[in-house]
Amino acid sequence: MLNFEPHAAADQNLLDAYSMTVSDVADHVGPAVAMVAIKGKGHGSGVVISHDGLVITNAHVVGKANEVRVNLPEGGRLSARVLGRDPDTDLAILKADGSALAIAALGDSGTLRRGQIAIAIGNPLGFESTVTAGVISALGRSLRSPSGRPIEDVIQTDAALNPGNSGGALVASSGAVIGINTAMITGAQGICFAVASNTVQLVLSEVLQHGAVRRAWLGLASDTVAIPRRVADAAKITTRSAAVLHSIVAGGPADRAGVKEGDVLLTLDGRPVEGPGPLLRMLNADAIGRTVRLNLLRSGHLLSLDATLARRPDAQ
Repeated sequence: MLNFEPHAAADQNLLDAYSMTVSDVADHVGPAVAMVAIKGKGHGSGVVISHDGLVITNAHVVGKANEVRVNLPEGGRLSARVLGRDPDTDLAILKADGSALAIAALGDSGTLRRGQIAIAIGNPLGFESTVTAGVISALGRSLRSPSGRPIEDVIQTDAALNPGNSGGALVASSGAVIGINTAMITGAQGICFAVASNTVQLVLSEVLQHGAVRRAWLGLASDTVAIPRRVADAAKITTRSAAVLHSIVAGGPADRAGVKEGDVLLTLDGRPVEGPGPLLRMLNADAIGRTVRLNLLRSGHLLSLDATLARRPDAQ
């Protein structure tokens, strides 16, 4: 007769350790996860990261509001103003009128591994300070933001999220905030997403220094298009897709460089452009003011144009 008792005891120890970890994280980080309320427009969650009231939330939570209310788990209600929002990463930075607030620390999302514990804290459907737990299901996902731009390096988790969790914390077992919860897939089970904490750090730095996230701008829109192998070979690239360009802004960098509607962008400064996502990733703040070489396909012919990138005028 088999004896399962040692295994049962081991399982119980593991469960006890898991439960203790989740409880400790909830106790440590929970006081720093607030409800963000927008007058007449519902609510979401936010993470307090400084004792004097810096709060991270989602851009879609605050919308176009400039003033919001931050309700703390322990009962305090603070007025807050929106310092900056970045719809391209679905993040917003608030400054609440408070002091000596409980805070959570941002961690390094670059060190994460699939399968490690992920704990979500927020206010789903108005139920304050709700804790759910799961694992990191995948890393490096891409998710379309409210602006239409893809958010890169998104964390996928099966920790349950619901409306109202948006802007709340995704936390590692160490207690470090590794992401800001942003979305779930309606109708799916256990497929939820968070903006990685390293992206949060970038947006926070840009907003505090410049009031907005700066990005370079070509002055056009694009879609993905397949390219024939002979074209790829002629352009000396290995990719089989590129970006077909349209909606050229009059007087913008692309227009001044001579780009025309229907041109297909193959490479930018020698780097393959496989579609809108890769192109947008290249247009970061470091590229502002830089002159870049555009290798294009126009009416079956290859050509090169130089464009000087500007700062995107609608960044806010």
